[in-house]
Amino acid sequence: MDEEYDVIILGTGLKECILSGVLSVEGKKVLHMDRNGYYGGECASLNLNQLFEKFRAGVAPPASLGASRDYNVDIIPKFLMSCGVLVQILVKTDVTRYLEFKAVDGSFVVNGTTVYKVPSTSGEALKSSLMGILEKRRCGKFLEFVGDYDETDPKTFKNIDPKKSNSAEVFKYFGLSPDTIDFIGHAMALWDNDKYLAENSVETLKRIRLYGESVLRYGNSPYIYPLYGLGEMPQGFARLSAIYGGTYMLNKPLDEIVYNGDGVAVGVKSEGETAKAKFIVGDPSYFPDKVEHVGKVTSAICVLSHPIPNTNNAESAQIIIPQKEAKRQYDIYISCVSAAHQVAPKGKWIALVSTMVTTDKPEAELEAGIKLLGQVDEIFYHVRDLYKPKGDGRKDQVFITTSYDPETHFESTCQDILDVYKRITGKDMDLTPPKKEGGKEEAE
Repeated sequence: MDEEYDVIILGTGLKECILSGVLSVEGKKVLHMDRNGYYGGECASLNLNQLFEKFRAGVAPPASLGASRDYNVDIIPKFLMSCGVLVQILVKTDVTRYLEFKAVDGSFVVNGTTVYKVPSTSGEALKSSLMGILEKRRCGKFLEFVGDYDETDPKTFKNIDPKKSNSAEVFKYFGLSPDTIDFIGHAMALWDNDKYLAENSVETLKRIRLYGESVLRYGNSPYIYPLYGLGEMPQGFARLSAIYGGTYMLNKPLDEIVYNGDGVAVGVKSEGETAKAKFIVGDPSYFPDKVEHVGKVTSAICVLSHPIPNTNNAESAQIIIPQKEAKRQYDIYISCVSAAHQVAPKGKWIALVSTMVTTDKPEAELEAGIKLLGQVDEIFYHVRDLYKPKGDGRKDQVFITTSYDPETHFESTCQDILDVYKRITGKDMDLTPPKKEGGKEEAE
């Protein structure tokens, strides 16, 4: 370990492994350490024995749940938008060669006491009882506007300039009802609260377009998910880094970060050895004095013996309970996967319910989501803290990622990855698809 590297990366969560892989491909000499004996950090996928050991130490799983090895349970539940940034990174780096994905069956939203499928085709939209016929026409015109909108072409503005209007004003222009606004803002734009309504509308329109483009790729829903769980993705990027010379050390505790006289990080100490580097990257758990607490996420990991009711017997699904429906400050998210994604034995489903904590009773904040699941075989509650770095890392050359939010997709995660990369390198990450033989760009 007593060597000099370009970068030392601490923690093998997805963000850290992506940065390790990309920087290795670009020729950087990378040392990647983790205090744990497994890859993934908070993004790890656990078998049944590991799940019980983490949440009920000393208790053996009941035989009725099946074999431990058949489980790959995510601690942090997230799907991939099929046209999102993470898929672009996977394609760009060719990490897709290590992974296999399957589309998620459906995306659903709660309105009143009913679970509705978010329409994925114009035919489904016409049949859906989520909106009345006149509202469907208004919504259709709005979505047509979103599809045509080009912020560089005023001809697409339809007498309202999104760059000069907030989201509420754009919705009002198209005459959308409060229920429709709630559906679009939370189930398509995927905002977790209503603050966006008072903010510039361009980001909301981009989110809605991403949702629509992702639905068109595979139908049914905008999401895909890796077979054997999210823990496969950090390992895929770790393999990429290793191919390009990256060095990995698991079970490697961090004793201290080494700084020079100017307060700039120049290496790390571990078990009596020192490794030098030009800069350090890591997750918040390695830098308690350099991060600030920004909230908590509460989650319930549930094992079921049936699909979630009212989801058309879906093998996998997302359900969003908008904040108004849940009568709280933030949305409640539900994600569900099963044996179809090789994360549970046949006949078992894994549902994860999560939201931001706003009271001193975090488990109670999940009740509205858990009620939608029907009979639950086992439930594991989990509260985790959220942190963000106090500084941008340029001064001390310590670049820290943020904690993972409760949303069921990776878009904010990827924005953090791109932001950290730009702070490190001074340039945007190149996400241009690689050229196939014959000169054409490769598509996912």
